[in-house]
Amino acid sequence: MKGDTDKKGGVDAVERGLAILAAFEDGAAQLTLAEVARRTGLYKSTILRIASSLEAKRFLHRRADGVFQLGPELWRLGNVYRNSFHIGLYVRPVLQSLTDTTEETASFYVREGQQRVCLYRVNSPRSARHHLEEGVRLPVGQGASGRILLAYTEIGDPTFEDIRQAGLVISRGERDPEVAAVSTPVIDQKGRLHGALSVSTLISRFDAELEARIIPALQIASQKLSELIPPE
Repeated sequence: MKGDTDKKGGVDAVERGLAILAAFEDGAAQLTLAEVARRTGLYKSTILRIASSLEAKRFLHRRADGVFQLGPELWRLGNVYRNSFHIGLYVRPVLQSLTDTTEETASFYVREGQQRVCLYRVNSPRSARHHLEEGVRLPVGQGASGRILLAYTEIGDPTFEDIRQAGLVISRGERDPEVAAVSTPVIDQKGRLHGALSVSTLISRFDAELEARIIPALQIASQKLSELIPPE
């Protein structure tokens, strides 16, 4: 996006504003001006100009030291977005049950383009755990849930046939070297994919015993969700 002189008025400004907000999509809590410039390819002067409008509408916050953070308006809109999904009524109790059974973090992901979004989660009650925030965006091609989403949305790709046959993916340190995860698809009675159900833990305690506890619990939870979700 270099050479960002005004071309199309508001359209360009909106795209640049969205690019600034998207710079936080990997879960970064704060970014300096230089980091935003590097991630977006925008000039610093352009970032500062657009950031002032985003701040006025509470989409962005700039601290006294110049560091940027996401604003509270995004949290409000995120809640509206999550609450609009009726599937949450079914997913949340299942996630809680998974966490109660495994004592690990349970999550539900959906695919958006080349990313996966953690739509719902229940974090492990253990002090040492894999902690996730709802709304975090991660690459769709990495991790157990990412590969499940790829396998069941790229149906024509034979690369993922083994995953579709198994109905399960186990990942060890794929995206984060300290995290292991197991994931299964959630498919309704009409064969529609709704997302990926996942249990994640620290790789240091992902031994054969824990794996043997997680897999059947996850498969039961996935089947339960598949039966609960009303076909559209």
